Formats: sequence, structure tokens, C-alpha cells
Amino acid sequence: MLAHNSVERYEMARDLNELRDNDERYLTSREKTSRGEESSVRTVRPPRPRNTKPPADDDDFLTLSLDQDDEAQFLRTEKRVPVRRNVLPKKTAKQIKLALVIAAACALIGGAAATAYGYGTHSWRFRIDSSDNIEIRGVHNASRAHVMEVAGADIGRNIFFVPLEDRRRQLEQIPWVESAAVMRLLPNHLAVEIKEREPVAFVQIGSKISLIDAHGVVMGMPADRKAKYSFPVIRGISETEPLSSRAAAMKIYNRMAQDLDSGGEGGARYTRQLSEVDLADPEDVKVMADEGSGTVLVHLGSQDFLARYRLYLAHVAEWRKQYQNLQSVDLRYEGQVVVNPDESQPSASKKPEPQRLVAQRVMAQHTVTAPRRKTKKRH
Repeated sequence: MLAHNSVERYEMARDLNELRDNDERYLTSREKTSRGEESSVRTVRPPRPRNTKPPADDDDFLTLSLDQDDEAQFLRTEKRVPVRRNVLPKKTAKQIKLALVIAAACALIGGAAATAYGYGTHSWRFRIDSSDNIEIRGVHNASRAHVMEVAGADIGRNIFFVPLEDRRRQLEQIPWVESAAVMRLLPNHLAVEIKEREPVAFVQIGSKISLIDAHGVVMGMPADRKAKYSFPVIRGISETEPLSSRAAAMKIYNRMAQDLDSGGEGGARYTRQLSEVDLADPEDVKVMADEGSGTVLVHLGSQDFLARYRLYLAHVAEWRKQYQNLQSVDLRYEGQVVVNPDESQPSASKKPEPQRLVAQRVMAQHTVTAPRRKTKKRH
């Protein structure tokens, strides 16, 4: 009975020693250092069978001394474990990813654009088949056939290959066309918008009568014969004059016409009383005026057109009473009027001179403010 109890006490003591040894084995060096233990001593009992007889005393226990090197294997290593990282920084990787997405989108858009371009340049849907596909607006006085001749040069052509700027310049070379616009109307139509010039007078160049605009562009007669214009005829412009000279002459005419139409009594437009305007001499604008009693050549000079013409209208009836055949009146001189009385006209036996030269010569010889009286000769 005592032997059995001693065996149990021995086994219990051995288990307690093993538990103590295990606890001490997993203590870290920091924990031992904090307790002031520079080294620890562990008593290890050699393994024995559980049914063997315990030793008579504790001398059979094997005592081992563990130093710092032996404890190192139970401590955490001081070398950092390398962590696997990406080759590129995170920000750079995002930028590269974004660039790849953009490149893919551009490639997709480029492919779609190339496909659309190929379809648009080769499909029959974008071909101008006939003149029915050309819409022309704004043509009244210009020749519609002339406009169609320019725009119709693209019939049978793909609408994307129509040179719009070239067609615009060609249309603006037509005399009646001031400006033009050519537009594409998908899928296969062209729209031509025309702005025509506004005529301000007739002009006689050689033996031909044409219409002329405010900038000196001679346009010819309107293609629409139904259009009616009531303008004076401008003379003194030759066929060989450049556009710049015609523009300068028309600038004088525009100023005169604006003056005469701005101060008429009751809103009257005095230019309607003019049948001809001579612009050969820019210092002396001559007009053929007819206020209702007959045509008179009136010299208006180069300024004060309205005031001088009003003076003519105020005294023309009086002058007609004084002179039975009133032909010309010169209003260029301040405070006096130069007229040509009937007895000063050249006789039929003499060779007639141009009307303009005769009028100037007569007016240089006769400066009057009152009618002359004939004196009887004394015998």
C-alpha cells in the first residue's frame, strides 16, 4: 500500500515538473530580463516508463544549465522578413492603367471613324445625282442658268468632295452676285444661298445701257424682264475704266443722290426729276433736270447739291419767262447764276459741238442776274 502511494506521488511530481518546464521554455528573454534573470536553470528529468519504480532520491534528476545562446532559439528573430512588393509604385501603376484605357478608347474611336469615312466616301447614298439635289435660293435678277452652271459642276460627285470655297468664289464672279454661300445637306444635297447686288442707277457705256450698283460694279440688265427700275442714266464712265475709278465716280453720285433725296418738300425725292447725270468731271456734276416744264442742264458743282438744286427749283419758272429757250443753268458760283439765253446758241450753219462744251462756253460768256434789254439803233 505504501509502495503504491509512493508511485503515485512520484508520477504527480513528475507531471508538475514537466508543466513547470514547459512554462519556462516559452518565456521570452524580455520577460526573463524584466524579472532580472540573466540565465535560467531547467531541470529535465529523463523520460522513464510510467510503471517503473521511482528513484530512491532526487539525485537521479539531470540538471542542465541554459545560457543565452541556448535561449536564442526560442526568441523572435531580429531580421525582418522581406515582404514582396510590386515592381512599379502604386501611383505609376494607376497612371499606366489609365493611359492604356485611353489608348484603347482612341483605337476604338479611330477604327469607327475609319469605317465611317470609308462608307461615306464610297457609298452611293452620298452622291449628287442630278440638279434636283441642288437647292438655289435668293436668285431674282441674276441668271439662274448661270448659277446652275457653276453649282451643277458637281453633279455625279460625292458630296464630301465638293470644293465649297471654290464654288463660292466662282459664284461671286457673276456680276449680279454680291455674296454667296454653299452648304452640304446630308446625305446628297447642296444648298446655294445668293445675295444679289442692289442697283442704284443705269449707266451708259458705249452704246449699251446697264445697271450699276453703289460700288461701281456694272451688272447688265436683269434676267427677270418683269423687274422695273426708275433710275437716272449715268454718263461719263468709259468701258476701259477700272473698278476703282468707277467706284470713285459712284461715290460722288451716291453723295449727290443722298442729298437730293433727304430734303425734298413733303418727302419728295428730287432724283426722280433727273434723267441723266454726267460724272465725267468730278468737280462739276451735271444733271438733266425736268421739274415738269422741260429739260434743263443744271451744273451742281461738287458740293451743296441740295441747296443749289432748291435754288434752281425756286427760280426756274422766272428764268423761263426771261428766256424763251432755257437750256442750261450754272449754279456753281456764289451769289450769281449763269444761264444761256437763246440768242447765244450756235446757228444752224455752224457745226454743232457736243452739248457739254457748248453749255460751258455759253455760260462763260453770259453771267446775268436780270434779263437784258435790246437797244434800238439811232439813225
